[in-house]
Amino acid sequence: MALVATAGPVEALTADCIVLENFASSVIGAFPIGWAVRTEEGRQVYTVREEDGRRFLRAAVRGLGIQAGVKREWDLGRYPVLTWSWRPWEFPAGADERTWGGNDSVLAVYLLVASSSLLGPRAVKYIWSEKVPVGTRLSSNMGQTQVRVLESGTARRGEWVEERVNALRDFRAYFAESAIPVPAGIAVLTDADDTRSSAQGDYADFQACSR
Repeated sequence: MALVATAGPVEALTADCIVLENFASSVIGAFPIGWAVRTEEGRQVYTVREEDGRRFLRAAVRGLGIQAGVKREWDLGRYPVLTWSWRPWEFPAGADERTWGGNDSVLAVYLLVASSSLLGPRAVKYIWSEKVPVGTRLSSNMGQTQVRVLESGTARRGEWVEERVNALRDFRAYFAESAIPVPAGIAVLTDADDTRSSAQGDYADFQACSR
């Protein structure tokens, strides 16, 4: 999946973390500023919301699978840990990311790295699956996207969950590289196109941290 987005600033948060996206500059009820989608339909899928003073991105989709992304570049060697919060609401009916025709996820976050391939950037994709066990490794897009299941099941539906992953370590392991890549950006995907169903979830507080 190609990232099509405009560049944006990376803000310092503390000595240990930088802000990649907190939606503070976006308009509530609108598609987030600086983000982009492959087709215009996607602009209706993703809208900025606010709850108890927290800005977040709401994804609500029916029968579609459209990624939204934003261009961000940072020093992955200095800030290798990617953190964010997400909250599942509606899981795509009958989805199982291991199967052909069932590869939909309520929530997915991507670390994107530029590539010369016609298939688009390389990506490490972190997903919340309804059925696939935590820790499962999958692959898609002819190997350009390496998938890791971070959460599984519906027990925490409607609950914010914070994630922390060493994205540099994962990228090196999944693509068998020792070099430190330059991130091209981050992206999200809530999809229900394979299952022809609907899905809904939220994303917030994207940061890159040193530990």
